[in-house]
Amino acid sequence: MSRKSSGGIAETFWTVIYAVVIALVVRTVAYEPFNIPSGSMIPTLLVGDYLFVSKFSYGYSKYSLPFSLPLIPGRIFFSEPERGDVFVFKLPKDNKTDYIKRIIGLPGDKIQVVGGILNINGKPVQRERVNDFIDKDDAGNRYPVTRYIETLPNGHRHEILEVSDVQPNDNTRVYTVPKGHYFAMGDNRDNSSDSRFSDVGYIPRVNLVGRAEFIFLSVDGALWKAWQWFWTLRTDRFFQGIK
Repeated sequence: MSRKSSGGIAETFWTVIYAVVIALVVRTVAYEPFNIPSGSMIPTLLVGDYLFVSKFSYGYSKYSLPFSLPLIPGRIFFSEPERGDVFVFKLPKDNKTDYIKRIIGLPGDKIQVVGGILNINGKPVQRERVNDFIDKDDAGNRYPVTRYIETLPNGHRHEILEVSDVQPNDNTRVYTVPKGHYFAMGDNRDNSSDSRFSDVGYIPRVNLVGRAEFIFLSVDGALWKAWQWFWTLRTDRFFQGIK
């Protein structure tokens, strides 16, 4: 009995170890889950969205590894991101905090916002007014926010929100994206800390974590409050691709 018991414990132990190793490998080279804690990417991503990010999209750096272990010099198997990608990156000022934004500027681009309209390399980006987005404040009060469909120079179309075109960051200087860096902006343009601000700045290539692919779960509230799922789960967002 004793030997059987010891063998069963050892088998369980190694099963757990194998499961952990497989999970770490998948998270490192394939897909890693992230959740959205803030509203900077509304309407594309909502607070409480849970999504998968493909780690292989842009190749790998040390930030692809658990705890950012310094085992990969620079970036390997690199593939250039496309303008319009929604991506996760490590915040350059601390190289620890995960941020999610949209790639607006590629290396060498000149980016500027004029009267609320994004300009890339001196040309205004087309935007089309559509139905207002209905947002809500912390008290649950609903209010409309102006929504547009923005079309980038490569034809990528996505929704953005603009509270107005006269906010402090609706008129900016010209930003010239350095070699090996990217310019990121949130889709909630007047409520996003992004490359327009010095605390974020340009995103170094090595800091790319991966491209956001699809939402697998979405909840309008605390995930652990299972008794509220009947009215908090946003099932219409499950397995929705991210554009």
